[in-house]
Amino acid sequence: MTSKTRQALRGIAIAAAALLLSACTGLPTTGDVQRGIPLGAPPEGQDFLPLASGPVDGASPEEIVEGFMEAAITPADNWDTARTFLTPELASTWRPNTGVSIDMSAATRSFTSNLDDEDDDEVDDGDTADVRVAFDQVASVDATGAYSEASGASNSAFVVERTEGQWRIAEAPDGVVIDESRFSRVYDDYALQYFDQTWERLVPDVRWFPRRATVATTIAQSLIGGVPSPWLDPAVQSAFPQAVQLARDAVPIDQDQIADVALNRAALGLEPTTLARMRTQLQATLVAAGVQIDQVRFTVDGRALEAGVVEVVTDAADAGSLVVKDGTFGMLVGGEITPIPGVTDQILNAGQPVAAIDVSADSSRAAVQLIDGHVWLAGDGGFDELDARPSLVRPSMDPYDYTWSVPSNAPASLQAIGSDVAPQSIAGAWPEASAVSAIRVSADGARVAAAVVIGGERWIVVSSVIRDETGLPIELGPTEPLAQLDGSAVGLVWLGADRLGLLTDPADRMVVTQVVGGPGSAEVAPTGAVSIAGSRSATGLRVLGADGAVFARTGSAWSESITGVSLLATRAGH
Repeated sequence: MTSKTRQALRGIAIAAAALLLSACTGLPTTGDVQRGIPLGAPPEGQDFLPLASGPVDGASPEEIVEGFMEAAITPADNWDTARTFLTPELASTWRPNTGVSIDMSAATRSFTSNLDDEDDDEVDDGDTADVRVAFDQVASVDATGAYSEASGASNSAFVVERTEGQWRIAEAPDGVVIDESRFSRVYDDYALQYFDQTWERLVPDVRWFPRRATVATTIAQSLIGGVPSPWLDPAVQSAFPQAVQLARDAVPIDQDQIADVALNRAALGLEPTTLARMRTQLQATLVAAGVQIDQVRFTVDGRALEAGVVEVVTDAADAGSLVVKDGTFGMLVGGEITPIPGVTDQILNAGQPVAAIDVSADSSRAAVQLIDGHVWLAGDGGFDELDARPSLVRPSMDPYDYTWSVPSNAPASLQAIGSDVAPQSIAGAWPEASAVSAIRVSADGARVAAAVVIGGERWIVVSSVIRDETGLPIELGPTEPLAQLDGSAVGLVWLGADRLGLLTDPADRMVVTQVVGGPGSAEVAPTGAVSIAGSRSATGLRVLGADGAVFARTGSAWSESITGVSLLATRAGH
């Protein structure tokens, strides 16, 4: 990973100002949601937002701008402290929510002014000075909360005006600049939930918003009044009709933990199914954000709308590691391996060593890659060859039981193969890529991640999956780059719904955790790591070492959980 991506977002607590948080819980399927972790009560330690200070009397134009940029990273009370650095006219119009520029460090910013120090004693009220700030940008967040890497030199221009004997900023760009070490203390990732094309599954779309007590309002505004990210849009849909909007800029939560969501009159007369989908979508989004609610209540003109919930397919709980050990294959639970009926025997009788196994979500089938590289389907007592093309990467099954397969030297030749052994070519597969080393379809089947080579550079990318009415994948949406890699990807898995895990292959193997729509972090892999397996969460990641030991995370360290394993298998969507 590049130097900017390799660095984990570090948290530096400057002062205890406001205690706020987001945490992830499960998504609702039927009935009202269960109470989650309270907003502001982190499960692991406490997060503190930096405390902003107002302007100092006699500060120079450069010092005023520097102080403003420091204060602007504290969103409390609608950035009231930062606004004290501005003239009254600008304070009323400055819009901090239009975007975020993330730079390497506040210490590396340079401030220059066209006003010399000796000139400062000769200025009068109404005089102005130009201040330019240069900084090394590494990423950005746009007005919708979407994160993207954006490396390079950048700058901001300010006009500072003398007002009542003090310098105040009269012209400034909207948005804020924050260093990456404090970004994760001030902003957090919130996964907006959208329905897939079948209305049966929810798909996350990660956005970044300031950590504030009013985050429920921000989330509701973004979901109800916004649209999915462009790369994801072809594969998802929102239950909220375009005409339906929030009737007020507030989503209060009462003492019974009911989020009161006031809608405009366009919500009147909607079909019960539409209302139920709307409620399910918003409840799932708020719960995933860590907002403490029991349910969402829609109102119009103060009167409650009758809205139920719809059932959605959720990712099954992790039952244990899938391994080949001591001549058998199956689920490892409590030190014992339980074979998978209709699958285990077919794999063990393949006639040659097995290189990779990906088991379907319901354990009825498994995509198997043998040592010769060919891909087979085991299940229902059968063992059928799916793909015999040369140089195939490890296969990935999706929730519709299609096996995805592609040659490493021909990314555009991506195929999805069903149990009928009929290959379906996937259009639009990474058109700019010259090579692909790993692919992985998400548990919702609406996204596929890949490690590809584009223009001689290695990237981890994600695309939406467009399917027909039967669930057959027919095309990929636009390629969304997530992070540049230093080495090839030895393994690629999903860690929950909105994170990826990679085992990379530079001089020292690294395990990378990459937010889909956010920054990544890297750590040294266990010695001799050869493969990884994903899970419903980052803590469930498993790594297989060359000596047959399987490692799991214990806090910030790796611990050995079992030995004697010859192959670590994966489960579809993980």
